Amino acid sequence: MTSPGGRNPIAATPVHRSDHDGVAILVLDAPTTRNALGEAMMSALSGHIGAIAVDPAVRVVLLAAEGPAFCAGHDLKEITSHRNDEDRGRGYFERVMDECCALMQAIVDLPQPVVAAVQGVATAAGCQLVASCDLALASTDVRFQTPGVDIGLFCSTPMVALTRNVARKHALEMLFTGEAITADHAARIGLVNRVVAPDALRAEALGLTRLIASKPARTVRLGKAAFRRQAALPLADAYRLAAAVMVENLLDADAVEGISAFIGKRTPQWNSE
Repeated sequence: MTSPGGRNPIAATPVHRSDHDGVAILVLDAPTTRNALGEAMMSALSGHIGAIAVDPAVRVVLLAAEGPAFCAGHDLKEITSHRNDEDRGRGYFERVMDECCALMQAIVDLPQPVVAAVQGVATAAGCQLVASCDLALASTDVRFQTPGVDIGLFCSTPMVALTRNVARKHALEMLFTGEAITADHAARIGLVNRVVAPDALRAEALGLTRLIASKPARTVRLGKAAFRRQAALPLADAYRLAAAVMVENLLDADAVEGISAFIGKRTPQWNSE
């Protein structure tokens, strides 16, 4: 992917970053491993996410990939290479799973919205990666799958993200059968927002991220954090939280400007980074 801008590109890593108009574009670029979440991929992606979290110039993140697969899940060859360790790989497996879970949590906790542009396939932890993003667009040819059951390895960590995106029975069907689902089916069950033609995927995703980036940054960040917090609460507690957030939001300079502009029938001039 040739991206506009080019602030802070990181060469010679499996993930490349370029920035333009408040959008940080992260591209998974290890097509020979189908962008598997091996140690190098997770480390690089985690590093970028950590840097973006404290970058006030970034308003939204676009996560894309090169090659025939968006992400094929964990690197099973790396995992298998540690089965001859003294502990049969237990220590290594624990570290890899901890790193993966921390990465997914970092994406969920990122102050800025994260939009995935998915092509090819997103399987196992790759499906988990899509489900961990706030929004997702998929090309018409995409297949999503949690096929761990087919190799005796239930997709337990992908299950966590999947069940926070789709209804219980849809999640369990994917997990129990391991069968692939189409992009249209993924949209129907809520795993992705839109399905677009393959040659329009990047442009559509950039359009969506630029639209979000045009909104007041503090308001969007406040909203993402509040959404995540209220979703975990009982109804009454969720309303109490949301009311308190609304009060603080009403006192923010961007809300003052936005409401004033609306009443005055003019374009608002946002103050926030």
